[in-house]
Amino acid sequence: MKKSLSVFIFSTQLIFAQNISQKLDEATKNLMNSSTAISSNLSFYVSDESGSLVYDYQGNKGLSTASTQKIFTAAAALETLGKNYTYTTTSAYSGTISNGNLSGNIFITSNGDPTLGSWRYDGYKPENFKQKLLDAIKKSGITKITGDLIIDDSYFDHQTIPGGWPWDDLGNYYGAGVWGVNWRENQFDININGTDFKSFSYPLVNVKWLNDLKASGSSDQSLIFTAPHSDVALINGSLPAGKITTVSGSVPNPPLQLGTEVQKWLSDSGIEFSGKVMTSSQLELEGKSVSEFPKKNIIMTYESPTLEKIVYWFLRKSVNLYGENLIKTLGKEKKGNPSFKSGISYLKEFWKSKGINPNMINFADGSGLSPQNYVSAKAEVQALIYAKKQTWFESYYEGFPTQDNGMKMKSGTMRDTKSYAGFHTSKDGKKYIFAIIINNYQGSGSTELQKILNILK
Repeated sequence: MKKSLSVFIFSTQLIFAQNISQKLDEATKNLMNSSTAISSNLSFYVSDESGSLVYDYQGNKGLSTASTQKIFTAAAALETLGKNYTYTTTSAYSGTISNGNLSGNIFITSNGDPTLGSWRYDGYKPENFKQKLLDAIKKSGITKITGDLIIDDSYFDHQTIPGGWPWDDLGNYYGAGVWGVNWRENQFDININGTDFKSFSYPLVNVKWLNDLKASGSSDQSLIFTAPHSDVALINGSLPAGKITTVSGSVPNPPLQLGTEVQKWLSDSGIEFSGKVMTSSQLELEGKSVSEFPKKNIIMTYESPTLEKIVYWFLRKSVNLYGENLIKTLGKEKKGNPSFKSGISYLKEFWKSKGINPNMINFADGSGLSPQNYVSAKAEVQALIYAKKQTWFESYYEGFPTQDNGMKMKSGTMRDTKSYAGFHTSKDGKKYIFAIIINNYQGSGSTELQKILNILK
């Protein structure tokens, strides 16, 4: 009798699995046979939590992922660096202090903290860093500085943008580059009425604007064009007339931006400063090296939020800056080389060592903004299955957003690309892990892919 019951239960489970697979297959093929998908590619893979296959439609096919690429970077960072990893920013001085007068330079140095001055974290906002820095300077007895303020951004190499990022992304907030010293997530906001600039979230240093905006339409169709170290920015496209629209861009030189703000903080707090604001990159262009300026007297050490908090926002709000920062950090920590190439090489080695076929993970960056990323849905599912077994999984899972259809999954959106990867427990308790990617689809990818995924509910 017990044997008959076991056979019945197994048969029921098998029929249920076949029903789900058949429904997924029907919905997937209906989409791919539609007129809007005539030239599309789709990769779709579903497993249960143990890794057993539920459904596979070209699961091995590598496609451009958009932001679901972030699931690989976040997991590798949590395991490699640890969820309690923090970045450090220090301030120091050279020379001597006599009667409050510093005959020497003030330095601010960081190992690439992407959260420095971010608005996302309580206790770590720009005003918190400002207060701690000023308190440290005053505590050291400095009331006057006759040297320079040097922002040492030399921790990473000079390349701040991964190869392959589209030019029309770079000047916008989601295309912000990675520096040895980052500030305010390297982002600024402009309030614009039609075509007229009304205000900035803070004054940008040494940036002149070319304005080709047109006032038309009902939504923000503007683009900002600028590049690292540039002092010219172009904005074009269109914005609605008769109302204020906030447009967000990427700061061309975050270390210099921070230095200029610190200079104002010193002045406002009554600390005399007669020198110049310099970055280590500027010194190098002048034929000097920051190493020529000793900084032995550390007056402040400022720790970032922990990596698990950074990963939360990285996944939840899809912050591209964090992904590229983690890539450079992994390259620096594991290979002694902070280049994007080194970090991406480590990321691929990491996932290859976890059993993912390296031909299914052709990474180009850490965030998914590059259209040169090619990853398969099966590889994404394999990464999620691996993550689910790790001690840091809770920190990882917490960052996954809940989408409009109520499913916990990371989304990716780029021109003609839509993707989802995540976890779902159905009404009857079945636990699924899935990834779906579509390229070159001419309809609403979000709507159509969520319709298919809703079958797992």
